[in-house]
Amino acid sequence: MPSSISVFGLGYVGSVTAACLAHQGHRVLGVDLNPWKVEMLGSGRPPIPEKGLNELTEVTHRTGRLKATSDTAAAIKETDISFICVGTPSQRTGKLDLRAVEHVSKEIGQALCKKNSVHWIILRSTVLPGTTESVVIPALEAASGKKAGTHFAVCFNPEFLREGTAVEDFFEPPCTVLGTRHTDHIGTLRELYAWAPSAVFETTPPSAELVKYLCNAFHALKVGFANEFGTLARELGVDTQIVTKIFTSDTRLNISAAYLKPGFAFGGSCLPKDLRALTYRAKELDLKLPLLESILPSNDAHIHRAADMILRTGKRKVGMVGLSFKSGTDDLRESPLVHLVKRLLGEGCQLQVWDESVSLGRLIGSNRQFIEDEIPHIGVLLTENLQDVVKNAEVVVLGANTKCNQELYSAIRPDHIVIDLVHLDKDRRPGGLKNYTGICW
Repeated sequence: MPSSISVFGLGYVGSVTAACLAHQGHRVLGVDLNPWKVEMLGSGRPPIPEKGLNELTEVTHRTGRLKATSDTAAAIKETDISFICVGTPSQRTGKLDLRAVEHVSKEIGQALCKKNSVHWIILRSTVLPGTTESVVIPALEAASGKKAGTHFAVCFNPEFLREGTAVEDFFEPPCTVLGTRHTDHIGTLRELYAWAPSAVFETTPPSAELVKYLCNAFHALKVGFANEFGTLARELGVDTQIVTKIFTSDTRLNISAAYLKPGFAFGGSCLPKDLRALTYRAKELDLKLPLLESILPSNDAHIHRAADMILRTGKRKVGMVGLSFKSGTDDLRESPLVHLVKRLLGEGCQLQVWDESVSLGRLIGSNRQFIEDEIPHIGVLLTENLQDVVKNAEVVVLGANTKCNQELYSAIRPDHIVIDLVHLDKDRRPGGLKNYTGICW
């Protein structure tokens, strides 16, 4: 069923959102303080250049489905759903400038004073997690004298529009994210996005807000990563195109969800060694590759964060579940858990360690040499009795997935502090614990 929609802010996101929603049959009113933008859209011309937008704007304006105004009160009175698409530019420090978001939220709130039906406010402007609930909703409530979730509802709905392909991206989004706690009224949004060809996720506003930043940061990371490797390949006299073609052909590990689940640091005999070799070679070539050079320090910082979490408990008896760099193997080389144990020992902690795949008597070669060099008295710490490790500990550190979860969880007491470095799925975490925390939430 067609809706009546107002779109506040007629820049890239707002103009595309308004025209595309009107194309889908909704009655749309574009709202902006800039009279030139209002005049442009009001005469059937988009305020911004964008492929395919001229035609959409002209047709939807001609059919009466797309209009424009600078009158906020009239826009709220005439519509049931409002999109906020105003800019959030950077200040000199990098902090977001939220003045436009706050201003339009207050104006919408004032207009809501005279409205009796439930009105949806959908924020599309890119904002940091917490902004919808700490800035937008309070501004709306203060200005309207009404209560969010009762008299009006608020959602954060990130956009995934790229300049140059924004119209195409609107109609074929990678996903649709609805971040709201006002689920009693969410049927309106489900209906609004019933056409979406991809998955629709319903979550909290902070999660939806962070998704947008996660996507953009990863896109920036990919560009920087590719450029640094392209620079290195050129200096090494290697064909960048063929290397890239081979690299991107792997959709099981390289271009995939593999390694993108947050958890603990990486280790093993390959990744640390190969990163050191690459960055050393780059230095020999007088190349500065700051992205590649930052990976190992970032990994070390993650180990230090875990150690600090454990030390902040104030407890010194620690039981560690897992020691190898990867669950199911006995490879201790460059294991982040070995480095964590070493740090905790240096801070005076009393440790016992259990790993179902690690037996000191079976370790050979460089694997045994590494652990004896790093922790010479490892034999005193390692035990084959999981129950003892848990029983004697004040803090239980989950450093690896194990097939012995039932035995492990039955040994954990209510007074234990449990620190999860694996980032177990929520349905796999031990229940009934007040003192359970993770390296990720």
